[in-house]
Amino acid sequence: MVDTGPDAPVRSAAADAALLAAMQPYLNGRSAEDCLTAYDRDGYVIFERVLDGAHIDALRSALAPWLEQNLAGRNDFEGLRSNRVYALLAKSPVFAELVTHPLALAFAEADLGPSCLLSACLAINLQPGETVQPWHHDDAHIQLPRPRPSCGVSAFWSIDDTTEDNGATEIIPGSHIWAGAPEQGSLEARNFTDREIRDTGDDPGVHPQAIKAVMPAGSFMVAKGTLWHRGGANRSERPRLIVTPQYCPGWARPLETMLAAVPRKAAANLPERARELIGYSIHPPFMGYVDGMHPRRVLE
Repeated sequence: MVDTGPDAPVRSAAADAALLAAMQPYLNGRSAEDCLTAYDRDGYVIFERVLDGAHIDALRSALAPWLEQNLAGRNDFEGLRSNRVYALLAKSPVFAELVTHPLALAFAEADLGPSCLLSACLAINLQPGETVQPWHHDDAHIQLPRPRPSCGVSAFWSIDDTTEDNGATEIIPGSHIWAGAPEQGSLEARNFTDREIRDTGDDPGVHPQAIKAVMPAGSFMVAKGTLWHRGGANRSERPRLIVTPQYCPGWARPLETMLAAVPRKAAANLPERARELIGYSIHPPFMGYVDGMHPRRVLE
């Protein structure tokens, strides 16, 4: 574990040990220690080909009815040439396997604690012609001054290959410890109302340190909630599909109100750990109770 200054990890030795163990099946010749060092130094790390073809096909099939509706994003941030599918745990139980995948959970629990919650879980399908997103970080709704430890962990699962041309997520390595935002092209209030169609070459936020998270299908990238990143422009002739579960501490309000997004009947049929992540759990000593009782009682 490396010291990253104001965002120095606050994980315990036990959490580090559990995280190192969880990485073992997915290292492909790397050392777990090197991966953890990269995660703390750069704010992200990639594990290639974590999911096999059958799992990818199952996820793609579960998303197909929703993507076929071809509902476009509502503003520049969502992407006017993108399809977003929210509340995935209400759409199919297959997404619970991603949300509770041991590799993703190991990072979330190590950084945010065992009482962490699922803050968001959505699919993002970038259609050809989509432009770059504004630079943003996923725990910005936790309005504490930067630099600070991250209050979120974001998982990016590539359902398609993500390439230089089709809109691979762009990241600024090491930006998770910055005090401020990129000088140009970072998220503003107008990005949530702007519906102007732009050209893929129109990029107000070119950054010299940015790189593209190029990954084969089935790969997993995990990023700290304070890492500055954005969706890339899709200059190819095919869509680019990812699924991104995002986690927050047990004391924080999730971005999506999961208890409302996932009907109670559907929640009752989820694996226990998935139910805990959407709010049927307690953050010590008693945050999250329902009528003075553990929230799981409402599912019984």
